[in-house]
Amino acid sequence: MDAAASALVPSASTPALVASTNRDPNVSMPIALATSGNTALLPFSGPAGTLSDVASAPPPDRISIYVVRPGDTLSEIADMFGVSVNTIKWANDLKSAGAVHPGDTLLILPISGVQRTVAKGDTLKSIAKKYNADAEEIARFNGLDPALPLAIGSTVIIPGGEVAPAPAPVRPEGSNLAARGGGAIQSGYFSNPIPGAVVTQGLHGWNGVDFGAPRGTPIKAAANGVVIVSKNGGWNGGYGKYVVITHENGTQTLYSHNSSNSVSVGQPIAQGQVIGYVGSTGESTGPHLHYEVRGAANPFRNCSIGRVCYAQ
Repeated sequence: MDAAASALVPSASTPALVASTNRDPNVSMPIALATSGNTALLPFSGPAGTLSDVASAPPPDRISIYVVRPGDTLSEIADMFGVSVNTIKWANDLKSAGAVHPGDTLLILPISGVQRTVAKGDTLKSIAKKYNADAEEIARFNGLDPALPLAIGSTVIIPGGEVAPAPAPVRPEGSNLAARGGGAIQSGYFSNPIPGAVVTQGLHGWNGVDFGAPRGTPIKAAANGVVIVSKNGGWNGGYGKYVVITHENGTQTLYSHNSSNSVSVGQPIAQGQVIGYVGSTGESTGPHLHYEVRGAANPFRNCSIGRVCYAQ
């Protein structure tokens, strides 16, 4: 493993993460989750990438990892990252807040969704339909029994829920603003994770696009890096089986709905190396790859649906 790669691997001797004390570590994004009724929740995550990156808060689209230390409680960890306990439970498929132990590695995924105060006549299905979400996932996230009626006046979080968007701001002529949810354009840095695959859905979720491909098609790393997540089981917030790679330029790429992963956490990866195989795990309606870029513009953001596309 070269020096650049080894610097990205979590170390057991690394000190515990410390929450940011800057009230506005990233002036372009809010820090706290909005709490007003029926409004979008704004995402935020704590120190991201690996445990060596603790000096400052990262951009709010990064996946964070945290190694549980003796004496930690889930509520304290949640406070550190500025997320709810349920956010951590949901991302790690934990059955209870007490199901963490020293040495466990937790994923802290940025959450986007909607908070709603339950009104008369609301059901899980009606709320899911209203906010274009999944009723089963709402129940799982909030610890609700789908067989019981919702309590009027209670609050539920709708993971991935959407509210009617505000009118998009008009960009000035000559603006070089990156595509939605992305960041700087990294021309030539990322390659196609499934060369020759057809794009079946454009930008959605966390700066992601979908590539249609037969089940079992090899998925290739878009750039050199180190694996920080390799989930080979579970719902995982709808991602199913997925892999996240952190790259030397500070970005991350995510590959989800896999049938299986062929890499492990801490493994150095070369661009074009097979990291898993196309599947339909998690929240998926058919075999495809959901590919996200965090910290940069998705190179496939302008691809036409139904056509083979190459990185831009």
